[in-house]
Amino acid sequence: MDARSSYETRVKHDAERSAAPHRAALALPANATNWVAVWRRNYLVWRKLALASMFGNLADPMIYLFGLGFGLGLMVGHVDGVSYIAFLAAGTVASSVMMSASFESMYSGFSRMHVQRTWEAIMHTPLTLGDIVAGEIIWAGSKAVLSGAAIMLVAGALGYAHFPSMLVALPVIVLAGVAFASLAMVVTALAPSYDFFMFYQTLVLTPMLLLSGVFFPLAQLPGAVQQAAWLLPLAHAVELIRPAMLGRPVAHVWLHVAVLVAYAIVPFFVCAVLFRRRLMR
Repeated sequence: MDARSSYETRVKHDAERSAAPHRAALALPANATNWVAVWRRNYLVWRKLALASMFGNLADPMIYLFGLGFGLGLMVGHVDGVSYIAFLAAGTVASSVMMSASFESMYSGFSRMHVQRTWEAIMHTPLTLGDIVAGEIIWAGSKAVLSGAAIMLVAGALGYAHFPSMLVALPVIVLAGVAFASLAMVVTALAPSYDFFMFYQTLVLTPMLLLSGVFFPLAQLPGAVQQAAWLLPLAHAVELIRPAMLGRPVAHVWLHVAVLVAYAIVPFFVCAVLFRRRLMR
């Protein structure tokens, strides 16, 4: 009896070891295009409430842009050789991308993963967990592009951005949206409830908003704070978007792009591991 029990235990352990690589593989995308199915599913659901969703994403940054732009702009005057509202417009585009991508990854992503259990249903199809995570991140990035591009077009129409140089900012908006969505998806993987997201908003998003050159030049900050700010993805997004919108050359462009790419890729693998532990026990 003891020998049989020992044999069964050994067989069970061997099966678990052999299944471990399979579970790890499921946490990664099966191929380069499967995420499109998840993206399309989210798009079809969003399309029913598209106008309300877009209005919600645009209202807050527009209030900041015109409220601070016309209010503080009268006192501040010009910043870096341009009107304050033109300076603020570029920062508002970048911050809007950050907020839109983060909120979609956190609140909507958490709803589909935990509350509605949509991910669980999708995992009964040939799609892997990695396909789902990739689709969710790219979907959140896509919504961020809509928000950022809309504000940029408004700024251009009002004369606060240069055309056609501002079109150079579009690829940056896409990359930044994916980077912020990927970063926020790590928080979603760890969140036990919606309340958990308040910590990320208060301790990460708000300081990033204030320290990344959105409302005032980074050069106004103390040296040590400036060095810390360069570790933040929003600072690099602002440094790429603002010159493009103002028709100026971009310094250290590949450094800024490399940082955003790193923020897009590394958190994806981190959240893939975290979701595997959470959903595939």
